[in-house]
Amino acid sequence: MAENLQSDTMPPNIDGGSLRIAMVVSRFNGLITERLLAGAMEALQRSGTAKDDIEVVYVPGAFELSLAAKKLAARGEYDALIAIGCVIRGETSHYDHVCSETARGLQLAQMDTGVPIIFCVLTCETEEQAMARAGGERGNKGFDSGLAAIEMARLSQKLSKKLSQAAPAGKLRRA
Repeated sequence: MAENLQSDTMPPNIDGGSLRIAMVVSRFNGLITERLLAGAMEALQRSGTAKDDIEVVYVPGAFELSLAAKKLAARGEYDALIAIGCVIRGETSHYDHVCSETARGLQLAQMDTGVPIIFCVLTCETEEQAMARAGGERGNKGFDSGLAAIEMARLSQKLSKKLSQAAPAGKLRRA
């Protein structure tokens, strides 16, 4: 977000009313991801997004977030998605592969579908670092992701509207 807000602080004039948001949540490191999900739900509901306009889908781990997010986005039913996961470094290079490919997959999913997909995947060295970012001393990154989803959904709507006004259907504007 452009403003430097403390986590869990509602920015002025944020309106999540009438938005449809889907969240894809990794069950792996569930203690952390459930706290991130709670934070995202709080931000969405405090901004006016109706509980019935929020869908939550679970996947086994962070690596599976991309495919589920892409399939949800491709339905055309959601204004934005939030991908929630937590990867904690272990003793092998598995962490690096999961983090890198999850980020790449989510980026490709949003670029392919045009639906904003907010990256709420904690990539931490320790469980303590993750807890600090999931409602601890560093705030709740899930809450921040809920706000980002609303901001990006509204921006996407605004940009799509401007694009459709700028060029009649079937015709491209030339410079």
